[in-house]
Amino acid sequence: MHSGFSEERNGEQCERSICVNNPNLESMKEDILYHLNLGTASHDFPKQFGDVKFVCVGGSPWRMKSFTEYIAKELGLEDPKGEYPNICEGTDRYAMYKVGPILSVSHGMGIPSISIMLHELIKLLYHARCTDVTIVRIGTSGGIGLQPGTVVVTKQSVDAMFLPRFEQMVLGKTVVRSTELDVELAEELLQCGKELAEFETVIGNTMCTLDFYEGQARLDGAFCSYTEEEKQNYLSEAYAAGIRNIEMESSVFAAMCKLSNIRAAVVCVTLLDRQKGDQLSSSHEVMHSYQQRPQILTGHYIKKKLKTFKNI
Repeated sequence: MHSGFSEERNGEQCERSICVNNPNLESMKEDILYHLNLGTASHDFPKQFGDVKFVCVGGSPWRMKSFTEYIAKELGLEDPKGEYPNICEGTDRYAMYKVGPILSVSHGMGIPSISIMLHELIKLLYHARCTDVTIVRIGTSGGIGLQPGTVVVTKQSVDAMFLPRFEQMVLGKTVVRSTELDVELAEELLQCGKELAEFETVIGNTMCTLDFYEGQARLDGAFCSYTEEEKQNYLSEAYAAGIRNIEMESSVFAAMCKLSNIRAAVVCVTLLDRQKGDQLSSSHEVMHSYQQRPQILTGHYIKKKLKTFKNI
C-alpha cells in the first residue's frame, strides 16, 4: 500500500487520489472495515467500488436508500425489480447502497458516529483505488433566520464559539483541524439550486454542535440553565457571524475529507427557524417534502457532472 497523495505537474493538479496518511496500513495483511462488514480479504474493493465518483452520506439508512432509488431513476439506472441490496447488511451500524458510480452511505447521528463511518469509508475508497471522488453530506438542520424548507450549502463549518475548527483528543492532547470545504463545489451546488428554482438555496456557515439540546441552545431538553433571552442573544450572535443553520456532523466531516484530499460539501435543509422555536410542529408530509430537497439538489449536481464527463 502507499499513501495516495495528489501530485501537481505543470501547475495543474493530477487526478485526485485518496490520501490515508497512515504508515501502519502498509504492514497489514488484511484491513477489516468492521463497522461496514467489509474487508480487503473477503471483498474485491477495486472491482466492487473502483468506479465510484460520487458518495452521498446522511444520517438515516432509510434516507440513503431513498436517495439511491431517486438517483437511479434520475439517471435511468433504475432496477426493474426495484431492489437495491444493503452492501453492509451483515451489520446494523450503517447501511450502504450503490448504483452506477454513486455510493450512498448512512452515518448515524453526531460526530462520533460519522467519524467511525468516515474512517472506514475513506479506507474503502483508498483500497478501491478511486480517484476524483466528491462526497456530499445531505441532511436536516435547524435554521437561523431562514424560512423552514430552505436548503443551506455550507460555506464553512464552525464550532459553538463560531470558529472554523474541529478539535479532537489524540493521546490525551488536543489536535485542531481545519474545517475548510471546497468553495468551488459549494458555488456549483448553489448554481444548481438557482437552475432548479424549486426551493430557496443559500450559502452560509454551519454550526456543528456536540448535542441536540443544550449545545444548540434549546429550551426544551431535560436540562436548561439559561433563559429565553440568553438563547436569543446567542442565536443573534451566530447569525451575525454568518451562521445559517445548526447540525451535528459537519465539522468532522469537513476535517476528515480535507485530510483525505476529497472534494466535499454539506447540503442540509432547515426544518424550522430556531429563533422562532425549538420543536418541530410541521406535518409528516411537509417534513418529508423538506427532507427530499437536499436529495433533489445533489441529484441535479450529479446529473450535470456525469453529463459533462460523457461529453469530454
